[in-house]
Amino acid sequence: MANPNASKVSLYGGIAANTAIAISKFVAAYFTGSSAMLSEGIHSLVDTGNSGLLLYGVHRSQRPADAEHPFGHSKELYFWGLIVAVLIFAIGGGMSFYEGIKHIEHPEPLEDAGWNYIVLGVSLLFEGLAMYLSVKALMSQAAAKVGFVKLLRTSKDPAIFASVMENLAALIGLLLALAGVFLGHQLNNPYFDGAASIAIGLLLMLVAVFLVGRTKALLVGQGADADTLAGLERIARAQPNVRHIRTPLTMYLGPNDLILAINVEFAEHLSYDEVAQAVEQLQAAIRTEYPDFKRIFIEAKSLTQQPATA
Repeated sequence: MANPNASKVSLYGGIAANTAIAISKFVAAYFTGSSAMLSEGIHSLVDTGNSGLLLYGVHRSQRPADAEHPFGHSKELYFWGLIVAVLIFAIGGGMSFYEGIKHIEHPEPLEDAGWNYIVLGVSLLFEGLAMYLSVKALMSQAAAKVGFVKLLRTSKDPAIFASVMENLAALIGLLLALAGVFLGHQLNNPYFDGAASIAIGLLLMLVAVFLVGRTKALLVGQGADADTLAGLERIARAQPNVRHIRTPLTMYLGPNDLILAINVEFAEHLSYDEVAQAVEQLQAAIRTEYPDFKRIFIEAKSLTQQPATA
């Protein structure tokens, strides 16, 4: 279950860290002429804007349902998650790649690598803190002990999994920039700096592709996982007088907002009122174990009654 407060804390922490880091990186790039540092500054600036867009998406997704949006606005978070992924690819990855190519074509020697080492060291500290907050928010989603990689692949909250991926890419990017600056300075070869910038651009593009795939699946109507479906069937079959059910149909409208449709056949001796009561009991049992199912539609019928939708 996603925690909206945890995701907001993670995003606010990322904005604060990346704003300070971006400014310091641009200052270092100006004084040293480092392409890798310029790419890292662009990276941090894009991360800052992306966290702001995800916060905006969280706010918009929490608006109540209305006549034009009877199921609410939860999916808007997935839309802004997709926009963030595109921006990472186009601006973060594209510009870093371009700066690296330009620096290789027209290399400029590093004037004072000391600035870069100071800024990169401070940046690693702040990015580590932002990464800690985002991972903590991600792990808070797990009701039971689940591995980090699996939780990252199965999380339904782009405000969290996008934040984790951005911060992870930022840490790796900082290490690449550090390697490029160090090798370029020690070997007096500016091509390492440009190569580091290209590597950072490719890294951001890979992260963007991952995020596009995750948000696309949610936008087009991803359903609950196999364990949840099995749990729903177990609950339904455990109810008195249930004779047959079809496979539940589910869809994520938001990280904490699922829709469920299920066809249930009850025993033939039940009256219409008894079927209606059985439907209410089934809905209550499902919501007790799976509170994220905000809307439950049960096609219920007795074997001797006309079908009735609850």
